[in-house]
Amino acid sequence: MSTFWSIWISVIVLGTVFGCVWLLWATRKSQTTDVETDRTMGHAFDGIEEYDNPLPKWWFYLFMATCVFALGYLALYPGLGSYKGLLGWTSHNQWEAEVAEAEEKYGEIYAQYGQTPVAELATNEDALKIGQRLFANNCAVCHGSAARGQVGFPNLTDNDWLHGGSPEKIHETIKIGRMGNMPAKGLMPGMTNEQVDQVVNYVLSFSGREKDADAAEAGKAVFAQACVACHGPEGKGMEAMGAPNLTDNTWLYGSTYDWIKETVMHGRQNQMPAQEGRLTEDQIQILAAYVYSLSN
Repeated sequence: MSTFWSIWISVIVLGTVFGCVWLLWATRKSQTTDVETDRTMGHAFDGIEEYDNPLPKWWFYLFMATCVFALGYLALYPGLGSYKGLLGWTSHNQWEAEVAEAEEKYGEIYAQYGQTPVAELATNEDALKIGQRLFANNCAVCHGSAARGQVGFPNLTDNDWLHGGSPEKIHETIKIGRMGNMPAKGLMPGMTNEQVDQVVNYVLSFSGREKDADAAEAGKAVFAQACVACHGPEGKGMEAMGAPNLTDNTWLYGSTYDWIKETVMHGRQNQMPAQEGRLTEDQIQILAAYVYSLSN
């Protein structure tokens, strides 16, 4: 933060606090007496009259106390521009302290489960409860609280896996993350609109849903040139590349003609962020066991 903005913020904050103090004090001084009277302000609304009586002392002193508290708080904690406060408190330091406390408290539990194979850990109810909480905090925003996914995010409760559903592959996926990149028009950037229609019909023909049989037949050659390298000659995908199987009923972005056409035309880019560095190795092991248990 620049010096100008630091000063500007400090002036506004302190001006507000001292402005409240001045307003209270000036209002108090303007009172002619501390005794309640029957004198009104000269106007009424809906039969209610406003009396010209002083503020109750308890109310006045309580308001002044809040102003004093505000000044004390601003002296101890950051709140005046770039001023760090007498205590040197920061949200990052507090977070680090809380993480260290949690690791000290739960580290032994994580370490105990971290030495257990994923498949075996997936049968441990206590470990799965921990894994469910790790999933809720780190994975549910994309895959959903029930891990059933949504458009563009895979369902983790079935047996269809882009990169493999073995304990080792799930652990690897969580640890290092995954990058998905379906290039627009596959490996055939010069694909015409007619050829797009043909290859879409060909892909639909895998499940007997093509709109135009002639277009589907012509799309076989387009598919061989633009898509086989990743999806294989039969469209069953390649786990090593994370290329999906096009012959089943599991689709990340929908399986209708329009959805598939959009995918072919514009491609798809997905990223599963790596959890290494965010979670410990033991936590990743527990999380992998929970994910593995969802489909096993």
